[in-house]
Amino acid sequence: MPGVGGVAVVVLQVARPATHTPRQQRRDELDAAVKKAFTESRELHGSPRIHADLREAGWTVGEKTVADSMKRQSLVARAKKRRKNTTRPDKRAIPFADLVNRDFTAEAPNCRWVGDMTEIPTDEGKLYLSTAIDLFSRRLLGYATSPHPDAVLAADTIKMAVAARGGVVAGVVFHTDRGSTYTAHDFTELCRDLKITQSMGRVGSCFDNAAAESFFSTLEHEVLSRHHFTTRDEAKRVIIDWVVDFYNCRRRHSSCGMKSPIDYENSAMLEAA
Repeated sequence: MPGVGGVAVVVLQVARPATHTPRQQRRDELDAAVKKAFTESRELHGSPRIHADLREAGWTVGEKTVADSMKRQSLVARAKKRRKNTTRPDKRAIPFADLVNRDFTAEAPNCRWVGDMTEIPTDEGKLYLSTAIDLFSRRLLGYATSPHPDAVLAADTIKMAVAARGGVVAGVVFHTDRGSTYTAHDFTELCRDLKITQSMGRVGSCFDNAAAESFFSTLEHEVLSRHHFTTRDEAKRVIIDWVVDFYNCRRRHSSCGMKSPIDYENSAMLEAA
């Protein structure tokens, strides 16, 4: 042991604190931002939508870099599953023409809406969800639930959609499948009274109503596959929370330039002003 003037001296080696390079620090900050965006998306968004979130927040970063960050952190959005078709056609009903012809676009709000129904399993029995979506923004304007997939359910949905648009929707084309709920006399009369023009795809062709089918595929992937519902009321609460708080207001849609339906409509209104 070394000494000075006959006195032993102990030499202590103090470890230096680790330092991050600027590149490492940026990666850590990016990872934190990616994880925050993923959490705020209810762990539903993949790299394209997370990339849009980060760009909106001021990040200059490529989608591949975002994907690498998600992979590094094991942040995975699950793949979608195809849903079962629940259409019950009425062969005696007079068919409506297909006015959409698989062109699921619209130049303005209230030009084309699409609608459909799906069944949701619960321990109490099935719950049916009916929808009306504006093709301009993919906004869910109207929705209703019931234990029965009947014309009353379809009518409640349309009434909500009309109310969401201020009560005046004359000239709107409402496109659906040929299910008996949409060809029922009471429903067709309601559409006529509201000056809504009905349009229908072919029987058994999911591609003729692909936009409505796509919404239910998203619902299955982001909500239904993650829950087991004990009661119909529980299922209704969870679904409405997703629609009101997330889908219409925050979920980015590829056909809307990676904006949410509400943001897309608001941007269009500002541009038109």
